[in-house]
Amino acid sequence: MASKKKFDKILPILTEEKSFLSGPRSRWREFVFTLKVVWSFVRGFQKMHFLGPCVTVFGSARFGEHTPHYKKAEEVGDALAKMGFTVMTGGGPGIMEAANKGAYQAGGYSVGCNIVLPFEQTPNRYLHKWITIPYFFVRKVLLVKYSYAFVVMPGGIGTLDEFFESLLLIQTEIIQQFPVVLFGTDYYKNLIAHLEQMKTEKSIDRLDLSKLLITDSVEEMQTYISEHAVQKFGLIKKAPKRKWWLGETAM
Repeated sequence: MASKKKFDKILPILTEEKSFLSGPRSRWREFVFTLKVVWSFVRGFQKMHFLGPCVTVFGSARFGEHTPHYKKAEEVGDALAKMGFTVMTGGGPGIMEAANKGAYQAGGYSVGCNIVLPFEQTPNRYLHKWITIPYFFVRKVLLVKYSYAFVVMPGGIGTLDEFFESLLLIQTEIIQQFPVVLFGTDYYKNLIAHLEQMKTEKSIDRLDLSKLLITDSVEEMQTYISEHAVQKFGLIKKAPKRKWWLGETAM
């Protein structure tokens, strides 16, 4: 019964975005939806503005705590926290939880941008701060906006979407040349082969992948992010302010 009540509560939100993407509607409905989207962004800014330098970790919600991928994501979160980064994820279970857990238990900051879904939408318990976003595209912007590097762990369609969107934003110079780390040489071996084929066929330029590291090593990730993010952008972990004009609050 509780599960049904929860689904009944979020159903209007899911229906709303589906309706918006189904084609033109009345101008009034489009205007109201736009206001809701703007408010979602404002809420995101309030929560995330003073987090300090972040690294976003992408990965599947479906890998449990006894899997090698979960354990590796814990190591990644731990290492990033010890480098002084706030670890940001999609806030859910699986790989996201593991990265948050690693950061949380290492004494670092751990945050999540959760998404409203019928399933897998509950924020994990290793978050200092989180926000639940009703719209996928708003969530994806927030996951990118505050990060100086992106770590892509084993995942499914959603993870690949986030991986390629990050590469696209770098390729088109919408964001700077932030480092992207792809973890899992065996898991992603077919994808890696396809990336090489794309370079061979010249559908992408070799420079498009110049900031992509493919590895299984946490130490190699640390060195790479230190060189291409910490040193390049002169990142410093600053003490967060208490509040600002949009009502942002510190960790």
